[in-house]
Amino acid sequence: MSKATARLAAFAGALLLSFSAVAAEGGDTLQAGNDLGDRASLQRGAKLFVNYCSGCHSLQYLRYSRMAEDLGLTEEEVMQNLNFTGAKFGEQIKASLPNDAATKWFGKAPPDLSVISRVRGSDWIYTYLKSFHIDESRPLGWNNKLFPNASMPNPLWELQGIQHAEYGEPDAATGEKPVVGLKLSQPGKQNAQEFDQTVRDITNFLEYAGEPAALKRQSMGVWVVLFLAALSLLAYLLKEEYWRDVH
Repeated sequence: MSKATARLAAFAGALLLSFSAVAAEGGDTLQAGNDLGDRASLQRGAKLFVNYCSGCHSLQYLRYSRMAEDLGLTEEEVMQNLNFTGAKFGEQIKASLPNDAATKWFGKAPPDLSVISRVRGSDWIYTYLKSFHIDESRPLGWNNKLFPNASMPNPLWELQGIQHAEYGEPDAATGEKPVVGLKLSQPGKQNAQEFDQTVRDITNFLEYAGEPAALKRQSMGVWVVLFLAALSLLAYLLKEEYWRDVH
């Protein structure tokens, strides 16, 4: 094997291992969860976020006006249905819970989620929101299979229902039993398919919030490809014209 081939094989192996490590973070298999091309999903996700998440979490890099423009919403729709803090249309999406109150109740203010999708990835968010389970040993009574000892309760438990963990054999070094599965012990307001869509909608919206320009970039991509195709055709015809006399 040549040195170049060996280096290429090593690079491919390292890249594969890095993807595997990301997918396995938190000891779970990540589930796919985003589709920025679905505007209806993004609109539902915005509504779900402000109803279930914005009480504690803000989106300080996203303005209501920008969200309205990108998601095809009117100012009236946004201010009546998606703004519960009294903020102005051109202001950022802030959490309803003041930072001092959040620090008093939770020990520290919940993080801003503007770029959570860029840090963790949309698949991680989707899996995380579906992985909460009851754990009486935790201060808030909840834990998460993907992100053990998460310091937040399950915001969607009324929709999903209540899950209990299924434990495996104790770890030889620590004596702790790993969570190997989750079982729904109390149904929620939604069935499994409906809840999957709910979580997917929230994930889509957070993916959009992390990079609002991605929507316009995707729409422009089609025109860029068409322009390059036309340019290539013109270049080919020009080349044929130049070389006609040479032959």
